[in-house]
Amino acid sequence: MLTGFTAGLLLITISELGDKTFFIAAILAMRHPRRWVFIGVTIALFLMTILSVLLGKTVSILPQHYVEIATVVLFLGFGFKLIYDASRISPEVGLDEEQKEAEAEVDQKDHLADNASILSIILKALTLTFVAEWGDRTQFATITLAANNDAIGVILGAILGHAICARSRLCVAN
Repeated sequence: MLTGFTAGLLLITISELGDKTFFIAAILAMRHPRRWVFIGVTIALFLMTILSVLLGKTVSILPQHYVEIATVVLFLGFGFKLIYDASRISPEVGLDEEQKEAEAEVDQKDHLADNASILSIILKALTLTFVAEWGDRTQFATITLAANNDAIGVILGAILGHAICARSRLCVAN
């Protein structure tokens, strides 16, 4: 359980900082009360983690040999994709592209008035975050971790990692 917890916590905490959901949460927190944005984002990330772990446990039904091969291939694939993406970013741009994408996504869905209800803010944060996380590298990594580790440990570690990242996103918005 401790291995799954540690792997989930480190994986999520390191890989989630600076991605599109980071900027979505920060932008929403600049426009709406941070407390409600945090709740919506955290619920979305909790649901995505549970879904990913369930998928991972389903994959673990396959023979262990195939799961290990798929794990190596996925991690190498994501590693090479990150290196490729990093090589295409100019030093001046940095994270501006991710931020602009997130702002466009929030602006496109921002139909809330300044006096939006608490429920509408929570649902907006939940929906935007859930959609942005779907198919994200951390989702696939969580699936892979769950296939090879204790599900409860992965869930607890990943959720704690997501909560840490969500909190840091909202602090950036301050």
